[in-house]
Amino acid sequence: MSEFAEHPGQEARRKLVELYDDAVGEVYVYLARRCESTTVAEELTSETFLAAADAVVRRPPPDLTVAWLIGIARHKLADHWRRREREQRLLVAVDAQPAADDDIWEIELDRIVAHEVLAELGDHHRGALTLRYVDGLPVRDVAAHLGRTEKATEVLLVRARSAFRAAYESRPDAGRTP
Repeated sequence: MSEFAEHPGQEARRKLVELYDDAVGEVYVYLARRCESTTVAEELTSETFLAAADAVVRRPPPDLTVAWLIGIARHKLADHWRRREREQRLLVAVDAQPAADDDIWEIELDRIVAHEVLAELGDHHRGALTLRYVDGLPVRDVAAHLGRTEKATEVLLVRARSAFRAAYESRPDAGRTP
């Protein structure tokens, strides 16, 4: 093989770059019609093209087409909906019934603040916390879902808990009890 010969993935990546200008609008419209906001559609469009760039290097598809990209977009949209569902389950868990001796007003305030703090966290922190504490997955499974090593996931969870705690405790309306 000549030192100047192209890697098979490079040719596919070049074709993807050529397809991008024609396809980005169609992918965006596909997602925008199915999303709750243009911001989400933009983020999912970006994720679609990043996933496509990764895929063509690992295993170039037989045909680089808009239909192939729409398939990736459909998977990214499904991932988004699953992530939203997990977040909703987390919020429901936060809404759990209080013990009889707990101050209901304080608990309600804490729940509202927890919802807001969770929404402020970055996707990676929110996702890790949701998978671990709402879905109840062991760290090994969280790592597999996030495409990380177990050690990196443990570090991420420590940072996510720390970010949540710091954001929660810095709020004047955190509903702290004496």
